[in-house]
Amino acid sequence: MLNTILPLLLFAALGLAVLGALKRFFMWRRGRPAKVEWLGGLLAMPRRYLVDLHHVVERDKYMSRTHVATAGGFVLAALLAIAVHGFGLHNRILGFALLAATLLMFGGALFVAKRRRNPPARLSKGPWMRLPKSLLMFSASFFIATLPVAGILPQGFGGWLLAAVLALGVAWGVGELFLGMSWGGPMKHAFAGALHLAWHRRSERFSRKDGGGGRSTGLKALDLDDPTAPLGVEKPSDFTWNQLLGFDACVQCGKCEAMCPAFAAGQPLNPKKLIQDMVIGLAGGNDARFAGSPYPGKPLGEHGGGPHQPIVALQGKALVDADTLWSCTTCRACVEECPMMIEHVDAIVDMRRHLTLEKGATPNKGAELLDNLIATDNPGGFAPGGRLNWAADLDLPLFSEKRQADVLFWVGDGAFDMRNQRTLRAFVKILKAAQVDFAVLGLEERDSGDVARRLGDEAVFQQLARRNIATLGQYRFQRIVSCDPHSFHVLRNEYGALGGHYRVLHHSTFIEELLRGGQLQLGRHPLSRERGGKVTYHDPCYLGRYNGEYQAPRQVLAAIGIEVREMQRSGFRSRCCGGGGGASITDIPGKQRIPDMRMADIKETAAELVAVGCPQCTLMLEGVVEPRPQVKDIAELVAEALLEPAATPARQPARRELAQVQ
Repeated sequence: MLNTILPLLLFAALGLAVLGALKRFFMWRRGRPAKVEWLGGLLAMPRRYLVDLHHVVERDKYMSRTHVATAGGFVLAALLAIAVHGFGLHNRILGFALLAATLLMFGGALFVAKRRRNPPARLSKGPWMRLPKSLLMFSASFFIATLPVAGILPQGFGGWLLAAVLALGVAWGVGELFLGMSWGGPMKHAFAGALHLAWHRRSERFSRKDGGGGRSTGLKALDLDDPTAPLGVEKPSDFTWNQLLGFDACVQCGKCEAMCPAFAAGQPLNPKKLIQDMVIGLAGGNDARFAGSPYPGKPLGEHGGGPHQPIVALQGKALVDADTLWSCTTCRACVEECPMMIEHVDAIVDMRRHLTLEKGATPNKGAELLDNLIATDNPGGFAPGGRLNWAADLDLPLFSEKRQADVLFWVGDGAFDMRNQRTLRAFVKILKAAQVDFAVLGLEERDSGDVARRLGDEAVFQQLARRNIATLGQYRFQRIVSCDPHSFHVLRNEYGALGGHYRVLHHSTFIEELLRGGQLQLGRHPLSRERGGKVTYHDPCYLGRYNGEYQAPRQVLAAIGIEVREMQRSGFRSRCCGGGGGASITDIPGKQRIPDMRMADIKETAAELVAVGCPQCTLMLEGVVEPRPQVKDIAELVAEALLEPAATPARQPARRELAQVQ
């Protein structure tokens, strides 16, 4: 009986799965066109899955081992089951191979069941809670059904009753796993996720050959010269089709939710739900059946939409409320943690672009800031002529006079802030001590455009960027150095699309380079380990997660004797200060402030000082009510440890002997 029923079940399920796959593919294709390497992506998919994606999954050892056993066992078991029970290849070797695959899958499924007995709050519940049972049923049913093929049990063992029970078990397991991959359900991510890796919007994330993916973090530019191109994303079908594919790949593990600073602060953002809302909008429906955590303060069941309906409605309910999008700090913690490599920040900025460019709906002080950038080239609206007031006594070399230098020091808008002027002055002191050939643009420098772009005003960003690129094109220099990770990131990773290709360094990287070259003479800092100093270091998002620089700041601190007391959330898992992406300007309220949460992390180390490498981080952390540790930029700490060159003794004039008169 099984020899008749199993082929029918398997091939019926495969046929329906193919139909579901086609239906799902055409659903993704409702999005805008996108250029992909169709064949090349499919050929690269196994490596991207086994190396790049698994590199992220491997951070959680428990789930990594579970994933290898369950997913690997399922793929092998499914292929062998089709060969053995579908095509009737009753070979003992194939039979034993299928038994081994089902045992491997069964073992992994037990770990999935254990995790689901008391799941973390971040995990979605609902249909996901039945997944362990389906995995166990699939593996157990095929294991028993294969015992006669391997010669362990006689053919026809158990008669019709056992055959009927196994047929039901196979139908359950095959129905959930095969059909669920393409028709929707807990296994949907296995199908969509594989194709997402093949046709990823940022294929350059997979370009490195040493594993772990490449680094692609610059926002994609809008073609403002094309009158037919949409200015941002208004409705789900405005996303590119491979972005929609990426949203459908979400496994709902909630790792993005657990790392999101806005969600932790009680602001109305949950990156996992945002991605699921895009899937709901693509298919049509509402969020009443969402089985995870809602946006803080926003109950389920009140939001819905369709593929051609606005995602955000300025009046009334739609798929997403505007304050959900404006809560994001663009810290990229969600992207860094996502095992499916989904690009949450790209989607948020795309939707912001529509609100800003088409609707003029930038909240709170956002509109004022954008007006300031247009009028004065800086977000604070300060008179442009005051950009160098902080350095009136420093005799800074200007490119307008020198025309060329080894280093172009990009000052940034810290020039207008009295607190961050101390950092700039400290870095100038370091440059002069190392005898670096540098110059500044002075009054020719304009805002880099970072905050305008994150707030969705692509037009202002491109205007500022093109003017800066034209200015930079007048002079000769080897590299640009900036104390601001936001300017550093934009100049390094986003100006290139507009024709500005430069070698750009963060000041911590440049200082570390000077130390390696022996160009700086440093003593021990008063807070060095020998003197009992307690210092921690806060990783800026736009230096770390965006650009992968974690070691240089720590090496610089070690060079002046400071031993960093690491916070629990440091490195690529550092918590955002709350100042990125214009979040401090849009100022969406929550239950607590993000910088207060970060300061709590700092206080846990018992540090008396927190070292930073970003003017935004400095402002946000110093905005926390005292008592709290001191906040100092790395440049300030290095400048305090500089050794003055030994004074050369003045030459005494030669003593003249008086001639004796004879």
